[in-house]
Amino acid sequence: MKTLDIPSPASSLPPLSDLHELRLDGRAALITGAASGIGRATANVLGRRGAALALFDRDQARLDATAAELAGAGIRLLVLGGSATRSADCDAAARSCAETFGRIDILVNAVGGSAIPTMPLWQVSDEQWNFMMDLNLKSAFNFCRSVVPVMLENRYGRIINIASTAGKEGNPDTAAYCAAKAGLIGMTKSLGKELATSGILVNAVTPAVIDTEATLANDMSDEFRAHLERLRAKIPMARAGRAEEVGRLIAFLASEHLSFSTGSVYDISGGRATY
Repeated sequence: MKTLDIPSPASSLPPLSDLHELRLDGRAALITGAASGIGRATANVLGRRGAALALFDRDQARLDATAAELAGAGIRLLVLGGSATRSADCDAAARSCAETFGRIDILVNAVGGSAIPTMPLWQVSDEQWNFMMDLNLKSAFNFCRSVVPVMLENRYGRIINIASTAGKEGNPDTAAYCAAKAGLIGMTKSLGKELATSGILVNAVTPAVIDTEATLANDMSDEFRAHLERLRAKIPMARAGRAEEVGRLIAFLASEHLSFSTGSVYDISGGRATY
C-alpha cells in the first residue's frame, strides 16, 4: 500500500492564492449511500473536483446509473455493492478501495433515512427501532471501523458523517431516527478526539429537510408528507435545501483547507438549528 508523505501542519495548508480552487486531485474518496440523494450529489461534487471515487450502495441498479453518469464526466470510479449494515461488506469495500487507489483519503457516510412510518415512541416495535439504528448509526460505525486503520497508515484522512438536525433537536413521532442521528453526532465527537493528533479529522453535517428522491416521492404516506411539511415550515430561509448544497459543504470538510476542526457538527439547515 502506498504511504503518503504528510508535511508538517504549518506547511500543509494550501496557499491563500488557491483558496478559490478547492481541488481534491490525487485524493481517493469512499462514499456510502452513493446511489441517490446526498451521497449521489456528494459523489458528483467530489469527483468533479478531482477525487477518485469508490461508490458504495445496496441499490445496485441506481448505483450503476450513478456510476455511468459520473464515468461520462471522466471521473475515475470503483463501484462497490453491498450493505453498510453488514460489517463484512464494509471491510471488503475498504480493502477494494485501498487496493485500487493505494489509499483512502476521504470517507463520507451518507447511508441513512427515516423510512419507518411516523408514530409516537411507545408504538415503535423492536424491529423498527433496530432497523433505524442499523441504517443510521451502525452503518457509519461499520465503515469508520473499516477505514480508519487504512487512514492511520498514511496519517491523513477526512471523515464526514451525515447526521441531521433531528439528532440535535428531536422531532415528534420519529424517536428512533432522532436517537440514531444523535448517536451519530456523539460518535463523531468521540472519534474526532480519538484521532485528533493522527492527521485524520472527523466531522458531521446536520441537514434539515433536503429535497431528494425520498422527500419528493409521490408514493409517500399522507402522514409522512405532513411531517415533512411541518419540518419545512421551521426553516427560516423558507425552502428545503438541495443535495448539491450539502455536497459542497462536504467538499470543504473533505479537503486540506480544513485543518483545525474535528469532532465538530456543521449546520446546513437554512438557519433552523444554528447551535
